[in-house]
Amino acid sequence: MDELSTIFLALADPTRRALLAQLQQGEATVTELAAPHSISVPSVSRHLKVLEQAGLITKSRSAQWRNCRLQPAPLQKVEEWMGPYRDFLGNRLGRLDAQLAIAAERPDARPNRRIDDDRLPATGSKLHPYPNSCCITAVGIQSVD
Repeated sequence: MDELSTIFLALADPTRRALLAQLQQGEATVTELAAPHSISVPSVSRHLKVLEQAGLITKSRSAQWRNCRLQPAPLQKVEEWMGPYRDFLGNRLGRLDAQLAIAAERPDARPNRRIDDDRLPATGSKLHPYPNSCCITAVGIQSVD
């Protein structure tokens, strides 16, 4: 698996994203990282192992403590990969903002509305969009005329 796929795989899990968010505050031990979660310390360790394999964190050992630290380099690779997509979406959102501004300036403009059936002329009328309509019921096909 390529490096970018490994990073995205690690980021796909909400618990791992929460652990990364905690590490944004600074270095922390596995026990400190596990405290706010409703999962066991060994489960957090498994999540940290996935993050470590993706290069998103590093672990160091100090006596009996295992400290974890966020590594920004893989996130910068994700940022670089997303750049063209951000530009594309930015242009589209910019056009949407412009369209909404134009719509706000025109108070007489109304959004497209669905024509309700009760506003349609009676079935069989020459004005009805489907003059020879029928409907399918549980009993069978019946003419609406």
